[in-house]
Order: sequence, then C-alpha cells, then structure tokens
Amino acid sequence: MTAAGLAPVSLKPLKPLRGTRVLSLALNLPGPAALMRLKAMGATCIKAEPPGKGGGSGDPMGQYNPPAYATLHEGIKVIRIDLKTEKGQAALHRQLARTDLLITSFRPSALRKLGLGWQALHRLYPALSVVAIVGAPGSRAEEPGHDLTYLAEAGLVTGLDLPATLFADMGGALMACEAALQAVLVQKSTGKGCFQEVALSRAADWLALPRSWGLTQSTGAVGGAHAGYRVYPCRGGRVAVAALEPHFSAALCAAAGVQIDGPMDLFKPTTHQAIAKFFASRTRPQLNLLAVSQDVPLHTLPA
Repeated sequence: MTAAGLAPVSLKPLKPLRGTRVLSLALNLPGPAALMRLKAMGATCIKAEPPGKGGGSGDPMGQYNPPAYATLHEGIKVIRIDLKTEKGQAALHRQLARTDLLITSFRPSALRKLGLGWQALHRLYPALSVVAIVGAPGSRAEEPGHDLTYLAEAGLVTGLDLPATLFADMGGALMACEAALQAVLVQKSTGKGCFQEVALSRAADWLALPRSWGLTQSTGAVGGAHAGYRVYPCRGGRVAVAALEPHFSAALCAAAGVQIDGPMDLFKPTTHQAIAKFFASRTRPQLNLLAVSQDVPLHTLPA
C-alpha cells in the first residue's frame, strides 16, 4: 500500500523499441529468446529460417520441442528463406533493405560465405546494425560448443548432473537484448549501424562471477557454509531457506529454538545440525505457515 493507503497503479509495459524493425536469422534458443524479449519491448520482429522437411520449421527447436518453439515465436512473423539459393538471397536482401537490426547465430565463416559478413552488410546498408551471437569470442568464434560446454568452462558444472536450465543460452539472450538496445541508441545518435558480438561463453563467465568470488563455493555464505542459506530435508519434502541477513537468521533461529550470540554462529556446525534437526521434524504445510508468521524467507519443495 502507498502512504495514502491506496494500492499502487500497475504501469503499462514500456515499448522503447516501437518503430524498430528486427530481422533474426538465429536458430535454436538464444536468438529466438532475445527476439521474444525485443518484441515485448515493442520492436517489429521477423524470423527468417530455412525451410524444414514437409513444410515445417527449419529451426531445430521447432522439431525437438514444438511447445517451446511456439512460445518463443508467439506474435512473431516467421518466413522461410533458403539462403543458399539466389531466390532466397534476393528475399533476404529485400528484408534487409527495411531492417534496423539483424540478429545472427552463424559462425563468422558461414556468414562470409553467404555474403553476410559485417563489412559487406555495412557497405550495402550503412544504417543497419548487427548483433552476432557466437559461442566464444573473437578468434574462438569458429569453435563448436553448446550451453553445457560453456558452463563447464566457466566452472558451473560441478558434478555429473546437468545444470537445471540453459544458463548460458538464456544469459546470452539477455546480453543480445542489451546489445540490441545499445545498437538502437547508437543508430539514433549517429544515423549509422554498428556491429556487436555476443558470446555465450562470456554470458557463462558473467553468471559465474559469484562463484569466482567464492560466494557460492562450499565455504561461501551462499554456497552452504551459512546454516540459514541451504536446502534441507523436511517431512514430506525439502525446504529452501534463504535467511541470510541477520534479522532473518535471528527469526529462523528463534523459530527453531536455536540459541545464537551473533550472525557468525550461523557458520558453526552445531547450528547447522540444530536447524537441520528442526526442519526434519516439520512438514511442508507447517513450514509454509512459519514463513508467513515469522517472516522467514523459505520455500518448500516436494521430495
């Protein structure tokens, strides 16, 4: 509630890219995910993809996960263009002639073979900007790789289990959106397009910074060393508790009947053991009620 006792008014989403035309040749996940967000910011978005078998999508995502493909491309015009044919090249350049921003996800050598290298495009369309999504930056852009290999290189694959989501791909999509916004600002101020490379490996490196600082290492406060920031078993499931700040830690310990003299006691093995014992004795509904009544940040999960 506001100071006047009224609920805040829900603001309409901003559309800063209204009037901007974006053409994407990027397949799989990072490019389409970026395009989805650019559309949400008001851009007019077109996706050009190769023709698939039987008239279907030529994007691998459209073949191995149609629901995800449908969500990514909702409200986005998809056109079929075979870039290896003269007809396809002509269709592409008709689109480029009225495009503000082009998104690609090919290796640089493949783009040059298609006549879509930055120098060639900039010569033909001086106001066109390009965001090139690659696996690794610079001279490594020709190397094969995928989300998993970039996360592994960044130190974010710590066991034999696969990561819970495609962090590098989705982080790369956000970085591509950031690059797109920068390109639009440059174009508006100079009238000229610019080229920006977005590497998925750099997205993984960015996401890995907290780990490189030690925050999420086993000795770090959010890596398991702090008893108030962990996942514990409880009756009928698990509980993710994030009582990191001193007032949250104090509330958790008070609810659990654990005596502490200060915040650093949350790093002691005895505190870990006492809180683990408390959670093991409580059901998920009991802990959900505790979260509300004692203002403890936690979320229960099935076993």
